[in-house]
Amino acid sequence: MQNQEKKKDKKKGSFFWLMSVAFIAVGLLLFCQFFFGDAITDETKFYQNTHINGVDVSGLTKAQAKDVIESKMLEKKDEIRLTLTSGDKEWVINGSDFEVATDIETQLTQVIEYGRTGNIFNKKKIENKIKKEGLNVNISYKNILCGMDEKLEEIAEKVDSQAVMASVQFDPNKEEMFTISKAQSGLSVDRDLLESRIDEALQSNLNKVIEIPTKEIMPNVDLEEMIKRIKLRSSFSTKYATSSLERKTNVRKALDAFNGMIVEPNEEISFNKTTGARTVENGYKKASIIVGGVYVSGAGGGVCQASTTLYNALLLADIDVVQCNHHSLPASYVPLSFDAMVSEGYSDLIFKNNLSSSIYIKTYYNEEEVFVEIYGPEFEEGMEIKTRAELVKVLPHSGDKIIKDTKGEYSDKILYKGEYYRLKYPREGYETKGYIQYYKNGELMEEKLVRHDHYQPQNGVIMEGTEELVEGMTLPASNVKYIPPQKVTKETTESIKRKLEATYPSAYNQ
Repeated sequence: MQNQEKKKDKKKGSFFWLMSVAFIAVGLLLFCQFFFGDAITDETKFYQNTHINGVDVSGLTKAQAKDVIESKMLEKKDEIRLTLTSGDKEWVINGSDFEVATDIETQLTQVIEYGRTGNIFNKKKIENKIKKEGLNVNISYKNILCGMDEKLEEIAEKVDSQAVMASVQFDPNKEEMFTISKAQSGLSVDRDLLESRIDEALQSNLNKVIEIPTKEIMPNVDLEEMIKRIKLRSSFSTKYATSSLERKTNVRKALDAFNGMIVEPNEEISFNKTTGARTVENGYKKASIIVGGVYVSGAGGGVCQASTTLYNALLLADIDVVQCNHHSLPASYVPLSFDAMVSEGYSDLIFKNNLSSSIYIKTYYNEEEVFVEIYGPEFEEGMEIKTRAELVKVLPHSGDKIIKDTKGEYSDKILYKGEYYRLKYPREGYETKGYIQYYKNGELMEEKLVRHDHYQPQNGVIMEGTEELVEGMTLPASNVKYIPPQKVTKETTESIKRKLEATYPSAYNQ
């Protein structure tokens, strides 16, 4: 009996538990409907009196509405003829050139969700308003006609025009070297407004002329402050008064290639590419060049003086020199470790504008000297850059080397054994260093090593004849004196230092 009572109580408890769960579930459902509105499903239908692109979709599901709208658009699209104009240009868009899009789900979802969010009172209010006043929505034709986006962009790009910004003009040959070019405004198609005009037109008239809306782009016009900030950063000159006319011509021609050059930030410049091939056909003359430690005649002789002058101006302007090499023989016009040897395919002078603003190069010359000036942003007040050359030691030469003239190349000068002709004098070499010095208000703040060079010593070369003397034949005494290997002492190095300082009094300790 007690067991039966317990079973009845257990059944009653289960029933009440199930009823409680159901009650809570219904409550949650009503709560969600009240505060969040209906859940959108594939069977959800559009409110009564809803029209999309003129199609009545009242009571239809999304899938049904999609079929009806696309069917109607398919009927109308071949009637579409839009003429877009801009100035004296025009473009015709025919609906027959496009396929009807098959994916307007996003737009339909947005329409069917309208009024179904929020609490139940708000939902009912919107539903009644739509039934009374109607809901008319137009889906953009660019979302219906496949490829309309691309076509409009293609046309817009033909209308767009870039503004021509005012820029600094540099003419080093004029008294007023820096001037400002005239700016020109540009045009940009207002793409959003164009699409809006197209949609508006297609709701009322499928054959319409539409003027493409544009916005004027105003360029920068005020560069006066920029010009005011352009100052002379450095100037460097070398002498060539004793050079031949041909050599002077080559130095000037190479420097002319840089006169008026504007180098933008991060731009890299090659001396060889800028000056071009050093050939007679390219206007260069034959003058002395160094080949294997010997001066010989060759097209473009003297161009290294142009590169050296430019190189020193770059250093003093604090411009980054990416590549530079020294000569095999010391140059006579600058201190050791401050020459810049160039040779096509072998050695180049390359520099890069490491500043945040453009730099401007001016070159000029007279009968005595050649000059390079570099303009750009002004140095910090009190800032000054100098260079310093240091002779580390003299590298002794090995004296003369006597070579038999077995090929008879110098038979017009020597024939017999014991006859000598000096081809080349021995030259001592040097180990040198080059520094850049940064001064602030006359005080040395920093010194950087930029070069550590070895100008290798050169052996002397004496040619000797190869033929045997005829019996009874006597050679006159030779005026060619054999030079033995060089002996270097501390005094030798010190005397060379004094010689260099005397030769370059302003540049050596600049």
